[in-house]
Amino acid sequence: MLMILQTNIAQEWTSAVRAWLEAHPPIQSFAGLAALLLVAWVANVVARRYLVRLVERLTAKSPIDWDDVVAHHGVFQRLAHLIPLAIVYFGIDLVPNVPANVYSFVEIIALVLIVWTVMRSADGFLNAVEQIYKGLPMSKDRPIKGWLQILKIFMYVMGSILVVAIAIGQSPLVLLGGFGAMTAVLMLVFKDTILSVVASIQIASNDMIRIGDWVEMPKYGADGDVIEIALHTVKIQNWDKTVTAVPTHAFITDWFKNWRFMSESGGRRISRDLLVDQSTIRFLTEEEIDRFKRFDLLREYIEEKEITLADVNRPLEEAHEDPVNARRLTNIGTLRTYIFAYLQSHPQINPEMTLLVRQREPTPDGLPIQIYCFTSTTKWGEYEDIQSDIFDHILAIVPEFGLQVFQRPSGVDLRELRLAGSEAETPTARTT
Repeated sequence: MLMILQTNIAQEWTSAVRAWLEAHPPIQSFAGLAALLLVAWVANVVARRYLVRLVERLTAKSPIDWDDVVAHHGVFQRLAHLIPLAIVYFGIDLVPNVPANVYSFVEIIALVLIVWTVMRSADGFLNAVEQIYKGLPMSKDRPIKGWLQILKIFMYVMGSILVVAIAIGQSPLVLLGGFGAMTAVLMLVFKDTILSVVASIQIASNDMIRIGDWVEMPKYGADGDVIEIALHTVKIQNWDKTVTAVPTHAFITDWFKNWRFMSESGGRRISRDLLVDQSTIRFLTEEEIDRFKRFDLLREYIEEKEITLADVNRPLEEAHEDPVNARRLTNIGTLRTYIFAYLQSHPQINPEMTLLVRQREPTPDGLPIQIYCFTSTTKWGEYEDIQSDIFDHILAIVPEFGLQVFQRPSGVDLRELRLAGSEAETPTARTT
């Protein structure tokens, strides 16, 4: 009996509320819109927190890999937005007494957002396709990144036309018909703007430059930090505190260097040649070999080389061959080994990056020994200090190996040579 009474009261209360709402159409439509938005919000939360996570778990457990890449690029996250948007677009018909202008506005906004969501989802899917394709062997010979970029541009152009058509209530075919006739005029009048728009899309999609990046562009005399990225120009503050404005489209058509990726790598390259006087290169004597065993960085190398050379040269000694045919250690080879070991043990050299100490082709200025390595920091000042300290040590240790660094004669050298020649000629002149 009590349950029947409660049901009757609820029905009477519901009828009263409904009658009151019907008597007040604006409040009825406002309540309906609020309820629709509430349902859309709840659907969005459910879709993102539960449905998307369920799909991502299924893709993680699946035996194929491409679905994981699609999930990584946020395709499912973006598609989840279609559910609340569809609820708003189709649910607006169920809201009573909605004014025509409000109905049209909500419908247009929902359609525009649906088109934008589909474009963003397609963009993420194309990024996933690019990453999947890069994992195939054929990607090295036949890259598709350029084709995908063209497809993205076409997709965004068509999407923009569709959005404009929805906003003005016209068919997209009408806009496409007039688009062809307007193309020539647009290209003539807005050439720079169109180039800048396309360049901005390319820069954003490829993450080519950001605010704060160190960019080097010799053609425009730019070498410094990016301080502003606008539609038509990119402003770069040079190291001398001047500012260079570079056209945005120049970052697509011209050469430039972005040092940000060096900073993100965690190491900055040192690549410098040490020019050794070739006239000082020779074989090591037994005394020098014994002396080099005192070097911690060379002790193991010398001992291993002694064993190896003894095994190689033993047949020659037994055959009483001329010692000139034997293999021996050189001072230049020992120096290269020392520098390599020194860099390996240096606490500020990145051990996970390339480390080379190699001999390059001889030049009239000497034999180049290239030091190629990466510091463990990318900060400019610290990098220069590390590089200077390394070469301070190398230049100071070179004479220990009986070598000399090549240096062109200076004015002092020529003056001393002339004075030495004059002193040598003086006794002869007196005798004469």
